Amino acid sequence: MTETTGRIADHPIDPIFLDRWSPRAFTGEAMPHETLLSLFEAARWAPSAANGQPWRFIYGHRGTEAFDRIYVTLDEGNRRWADKASVLAVIVSQTHRKSADGEMRPAYTHAFDTGAAWACLALQAIHAGYHAHGMGGIDRARAMEVLGIPEGFRVEAAVAIGKIAPKETLPEDLMKREVPSLRKPVAEFVSEGRFAS
Repeated sequence: MTETTGRIADHPIDPIFLDRWSPRAFTGEAMPHETLLSLFEAARWAPSAANGQPWRFIYGHRGTEAFDRIYVTLDEGNRRWADKASVLAVIVSQTHRKSADGEMRPAYTHAFDTGAAWACLALQAIHAGYHAHGMGGIDRARAMEVLGIPEGFRVEAAVAIGKIAPKETLPEDLMKREVPSLRKPVAEFVSEGRFAS
């Protein structure tokens, strides 16, 4: 049994997996660019089918036009707190790739592979003393337009990265939710030999 941040693992795992959670309260302090690049370096080494590496990350440091362009694509609920992130990023995956004969074909594992890259980034953030909060609440059509994302790519999610601030810096309703979430036990999502609901 492993325990950290009030979470308990039923089977032995590295504590970094329990330390990783998605806070909303960030300090707003600047993140060194080299530190950010180390997060992207971790994402670079994620596994991917046929080594296709379909992920793309579009980022902006707080206080820049790039940050503001990403910020306006977030849903209202996320804009309530994401303005204090050190960095905002949008994660994009390439939905098609060229085959050996030059034909564009669906890349069936693009989201799976891009999710692996995001997980590597999130774990590296913890290692570097930061937290990364993934957000599904983003206007994908607007992000495609504002960020110049071409056809053949899909916006998967946005991410806020920063150092944790006291939860009291959040609006009251969000403050109550500012705790690491729990997870279903392994037995609820793993089965041997056959799918089990």
